[in-house]
Amino acid sequence: MTTIAFVLGVLFMALGLALSIALHEVGHLVPAKRFGVRVTQYMVGFGPTVWSRRRGETEYGLKAVPLGGYIRMIGMFPPRPGDPEGTLRASSTGRFSQLVDEARTASLEEVGPGDHDRVFYRLPVWKKVVVMLGGPTMNLLIGVVLLTVLLTAHGVPTPQPGAVVASVSQCVVPATDAAATTGQCAGKPPTPAVAAGIQPGDRLVSIDGTPVRDIRDVGDLVRPAAGRTVDIVVERDGRRLTVQAEPIRNQLAVLDDAGNPVLDASGRPRTTEAGFLGVTTRQPFAYVPQPLSAVPPYLWAGVSNTALALVHVPERMAGVWNAAFGGGERQVDSPMSVVGVGRVAGEASAGRLDALTGGSPADRFWFLVSLLASLNLMLFLFNLVPLLPLDGGHVAGALWEGTKRQWAKLRGAPDPGFVDVAKALPVAYSVAFVLIGMSALLIYADLVNPIKLGG
Repeated sequence: MTTIAFVLGVLFMALGLALSIALHEVGHLVPAKRFGVRVTQYMVGFGPTVWSRRRGETEYGLKAVPLGGYIRMIGMFPPRPGDPEGTLRASSTGRFSQLVDEARTASLEEVGPGDHDRVFYRLPVWKKVVVMLGGPTMNLLIGVVLLTVLLTAHGVPTPQPGAVVASVSQCVVPATDAAATTGQCAGKPPTPAVAAGIQPGDRLVSIDGTPVRDIRDVGDLVRPAAGRTVDIVVERDGRRLTVQAEPIRNQLAVLDDAGNPVLDASGRPRTTEAGFLGVTTRQPFAYVPQPLSAVPPYLWAGVSNTALALVHVPERMAGVWNAAFGGGERQVDSPMSVVGVGRVAGEASAGRLDALTGGSPADRFWFLVSLLASLNLMLFLFNLVPLLPLDGGHVAGALWEGTKRQWAKLRGAPDPGFVDVAKALPVAYSVAFVLIGMSALLIYADLVNPIKLGG
């Protein structure tokens, strides 16, 4: 069942991502057709065509590599300044000039008789912006809808009173012993928690008759109880059980009020002799539904955090390289590829991330929904980066065209005409090359040294 659940989680995320990409392209397609631009193709994916059907003047289809999509609009690039419209010229000398001319020629070859007013480059500036922002806006809307349903129907994790056993130590090891970090238990006695039958996932209700209201209560109640038997009430699978344990006197780390180890002058953890049970605990939580008014703050936080993560992606790629080829530790906030996202979705669906998601099937499903919402917010912001071939690059070109025309109008100068976006194609090719390289590195790192959200 675990394997089936893992596969279902991966399929859910793959389908959700494919649908998000498809709707992104619909966001471009609808305004383009509305404004009269002739759209020859609507494709989800890249590479060889797997399936396609022609409806009217547009071919709709699926490609073999489901890592993106596109719509093909005729006349993306204007003629070379000084050339009559419809003129096809031989390529210029120089590699970059040839690339620009070849792209311009391919764009103009698609323009047939009667298409003079149906090319993209002749659209007014505001219409160009609407067409190019249609895709990212669709991803934003998907993220908003998913986030709204998530918050109002399922809720957000809210801390609850008590303490839940996160793990149980198998043997008694002093804090000063090297085995405390290696987990070696040969010749070591079992912990009182093991002897009492306490299990990970148990909720500690009371210790020695005193209710446990917070994870700090566990240490406060166990440490003074060394050498005597205490009753511990735990809740397991909805039932309350009473077990008996005798905390052992052991060398333990001294903790501050926040539960962090206190260090001495040399930087080493201070220790003290106190009662030891052998459990680590976490604060329990429950999902509390939120009102609609809570959606905007959570949306703003999601967009802000995603933007911050995107800004730090370049510097974190060094850590990804080290994790992939140097054996370094993969950080939890490391960027992930679609392979990594699929793996996280599978692990959540299989119950391997229950400490983060909650233990019920419903909690796991809603975690997948939140993951899909986060992906759409990332796609929204990523596509706004003002570099070709991203949507933001075309928006920047349109805005520059509008700025030049308004400035010429204020000065009484002639209309400067259309901005030649084709001149930025060398930048577009460079950006595409970098993105492909980053994607390949992330996929490899997600295969050989994946992020371990479950610890």
